[in-house]
Amino acid sequence: MLLIFSTWVPVEGMGQTGNVSARPSVVNVGALFTFDSVIGRAAKPAIAAAVDDVNSDSTVLPGTKLNLLFHDTKCSGFLGTIEALELMEKDVAAVIGPQSSGIAHIISHVVNELHVPLLSFSATDPTLSALQFPYFLRTTQSDYFQMYAIADLVEFYGWREVITIFVDDDYGRSGISVLGDALVKKRAKISYKAAFTPGAPRSDINDLLVGVNLMESRVFVVHVNPDSGLTIFSVAKNLGMMSAGYVLLHFAITPQILNSRRVLHLRWKDLKSKETSSFNSYALYAYDSIWLLARALDVFFNEGGKISFSSDPRLHDTNGSTLHLTALRSFDEGQKLFQTLLGMNFTGLTGQIQFDPDKNLIRPAFDILNVGGTGSRRIGYWSNYSGISVVAPEILYMSPSNTSSGNHHLYSVIWPGETTNQPRGWVFPNNGKPLQIAVPYRVSYKEFVTKDKGPLGVKGYCIDIFEAAVNLLPYAVPHTYMLYGDGLRNPSYNNLVYSVAQNKYDAAVGDVTIITNRTKIVDFTQPFMESGLVIVVPVKETKTSPWAFLGPFTAEMWCVTGAFFLFVGAVVWILEHRQNHEFRGPPSQQLMTIFWFSFSTMFFAHMLIINSSYTASLTSILTVQQLSTQIEGIDTFDISSNDPIGVQDGSFAYNYLVEELKIPESRLRSLKNADEYANALQLGPKSGGVAAIVDELPYIELFLYNTDCKFRTVGQEFTKSGWGFAFQRDSPLAVDLSTAILQLSENGDLQKIHDKWLSLQSCCAPSSEGTNPRVRKRRSRLLSLRGPDVHWGQQASRNLIDFVDKREAEIKEILKRKSSDKKRPTSQSFDGQPSSPS
Repeated sequence: MLLIFSTWVPVEGMGQTGNVSARPSVVNVGALFTFDSVIGRAAKPAIAAAVDDVNSDSTVLPGTKLNLLFHDTKCSGFLGTIEALELMEKDVAAVIGPQSSGIAHIISHVVNELHVPLLSFSATDPTLSALQFPYFLRTTQSDYFQMYAIADLVEFYGWREVITIFVDDDYGRSGISVLGDALVKKRAKISYKAAFTPGAPRSDINDLLVGVNLMESRVFVVHVNPDSGLTIFSVAKNLGMMSAGYVLLHFAITPQILNSRRVLHLRWKDLKSKETSSFNSYALYAYDSIWLLARALDVFFNEGGKISFSSDPRLHDTNGSTLHLTALRSFDEGQKLFQTLLGMNFTGLTGQIQFDPDKNLIRPAFDILNVGGTGSRRIGYWSNYSGISVVAPEILYMSPSNTSSGNHHLYSVIWPGETTNQPRGWVFPNNGKPLQIAVPYRVSYKEFVTKDKGPLGVKGYCIDIFEAAVNLLPYAVPHTYMLYGDGLRNPSYNNLVYSVAQNKYDAAVGDVTIITNRTKIVDFTQPFMESGLVIVVPVKETKTSPWAFLGPFTAEMWCVTGAFFLFVGAVVWILEHRQNHEFRGPPSQQLMTIFWFSFSTMFFAHMLIINSSYTASLTSILTVQQLSTQIEGIDTFDISSNDPIGVQDGSFAYNYLVEELKIPESRLRSLKNADEYANALQLGPKSGGVAAIVDELPYIELFLYNTDCKFRTVGQEFTKSGWGFAFQRDSPLAVDLSTAILQLSENGDLQKIHDKWLSLQSCCAPSSEGTNPRVRKRRSRLLSLRGPDVHWGQQASRNLIDFVDKREAEIKEILKRKSSDKKRPTSQSFDGQPSSPS
């Protein structure tokens, strides 16, 4: 709805010398809007009151009166244009209005030609600020800022999608377009745009709301004029859309009102032309628009401006036309008056009246109201200076600007359904179907996921994780599992993810690896299992030679070292045997002393390097002998070699090796299960097998454990990824389940599920009696067969070692005590039998 006033006012500025008699006694001002509307019924008496106040104030426009000319657009663009042309015939200096953005677009073309300023108190379409409309000035807040305020609210409450309900005209479409841009910056979006024609009957609005009520999002942004808005909310209430779980955001302009609002209320009661008791904030903007024009005219006259009009030769009547186009004249100094309007700066009922370079009111701010029952309460504010806050913008203007979302705060809200629990903002679509979840039909490593005869139809590690996460959600998630694959070979996981992206399934649950190409088409949850590609090679079982300790040094090195030791011993003997009695005695004794000293030399500090080198070399020799391949990691893959490499059937490793490592496809062998893994590795590349297998770490750990660690991983993981659940893009379940998975990790349930299905021992390190699972398994089996005698023998051995380790004095004391016990008389037990000495 649009409201337009046109006013001619000759004004003389206050505080300056001016010839009052040179000003016109009357200035015509037009008011153009729809009288019978929510905005019009409130604006009309406000405009009339403002004109009366200006005319009765001797400090503004002395000697000049504003003559108000009302014209009713009757909510019609065509009639509004006719009324605008009739106003122009009366030589108006400005027009207050129009009320609606749609009519403002039309009338702006008229005032552009006639150079008449157009001051609208309720046309909020952001596109009206364009250079295309040089005579349009908005005296209310632009929808641009309202939509960014809504986007901040959506981000504040963590919603990801909204449904917009709007009137399909310039006002509705332009506002929703800005909202879409604002939401994108907050990583949210409009999931559906529900538009209806201006003046649509109640039945059409009912059908529209029934349709959107079947959709997933429960956050509705209503962008309509007040008249149709009343119908929207009435129908929504009848459809149960005001109950728990729904969120309806509707922005009505609620400026920061000063105490003078009370004065306007008192003034309103005395108006003879009072037509309604309704009141809204648009009335205040309309009131301030009159005062803005009056003050601007005052300055305009003080600077020598004149109200004069000239005929436009392009406007003339032809062929007997009765339109009287020759009556339309251009305002000669309309551009000067418009620039004066832009430069005004004063405080009105709605706050500071001042314009930025884009012709918008500076410091846009809004009250955020929580409407419920028959009333409302303010829960905070929004401004483009400080964002969402519980502190009034006027106070925050005295501090540096900070619009960071981390500083946003609001008071508590009573949501639809009279609850304080924040709605999650979405539900499952009301189509009566549970979520269709695809599960890979694996033929190997069934511990992770496999077919089951139970009620779920599937089971495994991944299924237990998903079920536990779903149980943590504060709402029910009806779902059914559907096997993906034929059960004869592992399915292609890329195709599985693509099926989810194509809406064939709602999600994919299983051992699905999170990789870049897949994240481009679906949304993954937080990883519940770490993963990465590793290389598996066979182990060569070789016996270590008894002379392996000689391997680190060559024969020449041993000879030089021995000669050096003897040389040192001889030198020490020559220097010491004449004075030190330890080096005296028979020749055999002196020779033994020389050899002893030579042997002890190797433990001196200056021999540390030789000892360390020997130890390191010996360890390396014994370790390297465990492996039967030259592959030691990803860097030792010989691209030019023809040795085949095994990969799991259906795994992303195949594409990775081809696309990233440039390994020819002819070298790759798809293996279906663990048996094929073992056979291929044991045969080796020369006998129809493979030189190594590349697969993800969780599969390899299970494979090594089940084969008693006959194989080894070499090198480090050369990819870092994880397993997650895949959902369609922008699915809110992906976010909520990610939070649930983190909760499972923090409370220990994730580890419990892992231990239930995958409680394995690592086989990645070289085997020894203390670390090899096969040795531990056989030793425990042997101890169980031998029974308690084994434990008795172990205890006897420990007692013997303790006895030998005791000091001589302690041993004598023990023998003395036992001798005394033998001489002591035997005591009787309770049953009359002799008891053993203690």
